[in-house]
Amino acid sequence: MRTISFQADILPLKNKLFRLALRITLNPAEAEDVVQETMIKVWNRRDSWQQIDNMETFCLTICHNLAVDKMRRADSQTQTLDDSLPTHNSPLTPSPEEQVVQRDRIQLVRRLIDGLPEKQRSCMQLRDIEEKSYRDIATILGISEEQVKVNIFRARQTIRDRFRKIETEKK
Repeated sequence: MRTISFQADILPLKNKLFRLALRITLNPAEAEDVVQETMIKVWNRRDSWQQIDNMETFCLTICHNLAVDKMRRADSQTQTLDDSLPTHNSPLTPSPEEQVVQRDRIQLVRRLIDGLPEKQRSCMQLRDIEEKSYRDIATILGISEEQVKVNIFRARQTIRDRFRKIETEKK
């Protein structure tokens, strides 16, 4: 049986936990608080680490639950992700005009994602950003795999439809 180390096995998950918390809370400061609370809860359960099959799923589940609880208490959604685009000088770097259009589209998609119901946002974050399996997502969110698939389908469909509508209105 493998020994689990906080520094080697749990601490490296902090970025994934932050991204999940940020997708739920929509506020970087709140997401940082959720990650810190998650780490404390995981540490306090260190006596039972050996019984945990998948530490990453365990941590993501705690993070998700804490973020949802925080949102329910706060009952508000205020901020989106940082809108910075990676910039590097290469022959494939888009022109300044293309960068502005691309940045605007990314902002639009983020706003559309932020407008989704929490469960759909979480499912998309875990599947499309964190690349989790349907089974892991179901475990983390405490729903069935079928519900995960339905939430992802509906979220993608909603974003696609709203994006097309907005893009069509611009023309």
